[in-house]
Amino acid sequence: MDIRQLRYFIAIVEEKKISAAAKRLHMSQPPLSQQLKAMEEELGSPLVERSGKYLEITEAGKTLYKYALKMDQWMEEAKMEVKEVGNGVNGRLTIGVNTLSAVELPELLRQFQQQYPKVTYKIQQNESSHLCKLVRDRAIELAIIRLPLELNSFSVLHLYTEPFYFITSKQRHSIDRELSLADISNDPLILPSTEGLGVHYLISEAFSRLQLQPNMIGECSDITLLMDLISSDFAASIVPETVLSRHKEYSIHASKISSTELSAPVGLIWLKHHYLSAAAQNFVELYKKKMVQ
Repeated sequence: MDIRQLRYFIAIVEEKKISAAAKRLHMSQPPLSQQLKAMEEELGSPLVERSGKYLEITEAGKTLYKYALKMDQWMEEAKMEVKEVGNGVNGRLTIGVNTLSAVELPELLRQFQQQYPKVTYKIQQNESSHLCKLVRDRAIELAIIRLPLELNSFSVLHLYTEPFYFITSKQRHSIDRELSLADISNDPLILPSTEGLGVHYLISEAFSRLQLQPNMIGECSDITLLMDLISSDFAASIVPETVLSRHKEYSIHASKISSTELSAPVGLIWLKHHYLSAAAQNFVELYKKKMVQ
């Protein structure tokens, strides 16, 4: 078998019909059916079986499909690496960003663009666990995520540890000192709860770890609305520093919470033991230089 046949088989498995696979591959049905038959004869085992209108993959077919995907990925990575031999002045930077992280990213990308003006970009914003999946699936190469997460599959560059702040309206008495969670556990709190960001979990877990029962009156998934509610004195809240950096226009008081009780590491990740494009390597190096400045 060759890589062309393996790609034929991938299309057959994913489309579940010879006709659909042939259309996807821009070829006619008979040659594709012949290629499938040739693979089955070579391997001495049926790879698919018909079930109604659709083809079902056999156990032997599942094994071949698993390796076919790997071979196809390795072939694409080999072609990419050969094409990008050099200093990475061309290429594409694909990076994911956690929704409430990386305030400094625009400036860093501006510096990167100045050094590599021919590089193009794909920037995806999502929550951290989904970004990990996108990196695993090779949909993106790099991601800036909020930790902690299970990261055995990734190389991790720790960027910084983000503090959290207790925020209230200007109508309340300001507190000009670092606070503990015990200091604010009786205040009516409405917490950010955008699905998957992990912020709500981090805050709740910190209270639970200290055996505190906070006065949580609600949660809000829209950060702009949350800031509106706080500035109107509807309630108080706890937010990561990134939120304050992005919403400086609001009339609020912000008091830092002790980092020993509540903070969130932020890291840049990429997949271990896989080819990393020259553009991605150059971006990682730029970030490392920024960190030592």
